[in-house]
Order: sequence, then structure tokens, then C-alpha cells
Amino acid sequence: MTTKISIIGVPMDLGQTRRGVDMGPSAIRYAGAAELLERLDFTIEDLGDIQIGKRERNSEELNHKLKNLKAVAEASEQLAAKIDHVIADGSFPLVFGGDHSIAIGTLAGVAKHYQNLGVIWYDAHGDLNTEETSPSGNIHGMPLAVSLGWGDKTLTEIAGAGPKIKPENVVIIGARSLDEGERELIKKHGIKVYTMHEIDRLGMTAVMEDAIRYLKDKTDGVHLSLDLDGLDPLDAPGVGTPVIGGISYRESHLAMEMLAEAGIITSAEFVEVNPILDERNKTATVAVALMGSLFGEKLL
Repeated sequence: MTTKISIIGVPMDLGQTRRGVDMGPSAIRYAGAAELLERLDFTIEDLGDIQIGKRERNSEELNHKLKNLKAVAEASEQLAAKIDHVIADGSFPLVFGGDHSIAIGTLAGVAKHYQNLGVIWYDAHGDLNTEETSPSGNIHGMPLAVSLGWGDKTLTEIAGAGPKIKPENVVIIGARSLDEGERELIKKHGIKVYTMHEIDRLGMTAVMEDAIRYLKDKTDGVHLSLDLDGLDPLDAPGVGTPVIGGISYRESHLAMEMLAEAGIITSAEFVEVNPILDERNKTATVAVALMGSLFGEKLL
């Protein structure tokens, strides 16, 4: 991992309908992300925020299957270009969201620099819907599908045509809410998923050891996409789509610590922090604490 980290904020709230997640990047900054990483001897460059377009009026009537498509696509193009530049400059891209639709741009930019990019999707949801399978039309439920090349061309061709990642290089951790179409895609393409059942039954240590082993030798880089709703709402209440029975705060720290020890993460994003739904910025503070573990913070 390079010692230079470039922070990019993406105040996106157009991929879903609950307002407030656009303030996520500010909340994470306020919780002291840059200061923590500087204490860990990283050189921090905060590149500010990607400009986000306006919510489309009557979006549901215009395209109820892909809400705010144009604005989401434009922001994704901006983000992909920014990340492309950051990596070319030898820096580690660290993205603050914003709803999870931002991963479309993140992965499009990151994938330009890897032949066999791996992805750890730390999330209560699969985010594998397409316009045909989505019950809501919210694009924040589609970014992993889009990155795999499934969905509307406006999104799948961000920063170039073709899939950005391969199904066999994806690991989903913490899933506990999957739509029927997502379950079918997971089974059809053999995507590796650790639901809460596996985490409860095997323990987080075994899950992470297996996930790291699965990705380490066959990928040339691994992106971490961490949705705060992967954690239990008791530990991370400030998210738009909470699902009870999630990963604990301590289990999440252990997961990040093991990723740090493995040294496989080459880019990362922390998304879906919604200060309006939070308790005294608790969820952003949790996000920053997990960043500390991911970047090597230790008690002793």
C-alpha cells in the first residue's frame, strides 16, 4: 500500500430516495478521517467533492426503473476520471459517500489500472439488481451488477465499454437482504457470498481468512467497498437502508485488521453514511475507526 492517500468526497443522494446521505462525506471528514490517517504516517491529499447534478423532477415518471439516471451517470464519469488520475499519480484512492451508486464510478476508474481486479463488497445487500429486477428503481441497489457489465449501457459503459470486474473475483460479506433477481444472478454466476449465517456459524476470522485466500493469488488488486449498513444498526444507525442482525462493530474491526495484515487492498470507499438518521455522528465515527484498522492502526 502506498503511503499517499487521496480522499475524494462524493455527496451523492440520487441513487436512492431517502435524503441526507449527500452529507456523508462531510460527516466522515468531521469525524477526523484525515487526522487519523496522518497520525498513521500517511500523506493525505483531500481533493474535495465531486459535483453532483440535481435530482430530476418527476424522475419516477421519466424513468421509474432507473431514477436520476443522467445525473448518476455524469457523476460516475467524473469520479472515474478523478480516480484514474489519482492511481496514475501513485496515490491510494479513498472515497467517501454518498449512496452506494458511487461505486459505479469508483470501480470504473480503478479497473483501468488492473487486469484482474478483485472486490470485497461489505454490505447487507447484494446491489446486484438491474432495471428489470429492481423493485424500486434506485440505482444504489445496482452498482455491483453494473460493474459486472449487467444493466443499462448508460451505466455499464462509464469510462469505457465492457465489464469492469469478473464474477469470480467478487466476494460479498455480510449479506442478509437479497432480492429474488439477485439470488438468481449469484447462483448463476457462482459469486462468492458470506451471509450472516456463515459469519455466525464460522466466525469472522474463518470468513476473512477464506475470502483473502480466495482473492489473493488470482487478483492483481482488491477494492474494498464498505457500506455502513453492513454493520448492525445498533452500531451504525445512520444509514438509509438498515437491516437488523448485522455484523458487529468488533467483527468489522477484526475484518479490517485482517485485510491490513494481508496487504491486499489497493483502493477503498466508505458509503451510505446519513447524518440525518444518525445519533451524534456515531456512524461516521465508526467509519473512521474502521479506516484506522484498515490502514494499520494497532493498540500496541
